[in-house]
Amino acid sequence: MAEPQPPNIHEGTDPTDETPATAPPASAEDRKAAAALSSLDNPNDDSAAQTSKAKNIDQDALAKAISRLELSTGAKGAESSEQHISEKEKLFQERRRREREERERMAKVKAEAADVALLIQELELSKTKATDLLKAHEGDAVRAMRAFVTAPV
Repeated sequence: MAEPQPPNIHEGTDPTDETPATAPPASAEDRKAAAALSSLDNPNDDSAAQTSKAKNIDQDALAKAISRLELSTGAKGAESSEQHISEKEKLFQERRRREREERERMAKVKAEAADVALLIQELELSKTKATDLLKAHEGDAVRAMRAFVTAPV
């Protein structure tokens, strides 16, 4: 005969799974926020393509989702909670400003066709990835190749 299980153990659940099963988001805004948060969980090996993926994330939905999570964790004191949110919002806005400036700077950089062809041939990259890598390194093919083959510290 099987031993009786404790009341907090449910058959068919994984005890190592720390994420509780939740119902799907009810409103469209909640689904949008959940999609923005889940897109952050996808690991990405290519740092050059990471900037293009960042463009696809709905920044407003992400900000709302993060603020909801912070509020739902039950921060103590309304003033400290509001202050904490305003500090987070300032940091978030600053990061968005820096990302926008970086995209504008990269848009101004012109990648030479010969350099793109060199990266495609030597590093076996796609044309878009090679172009993004060159733009991220101000069109310098040598710096772009060094950055690609050097492990981040």
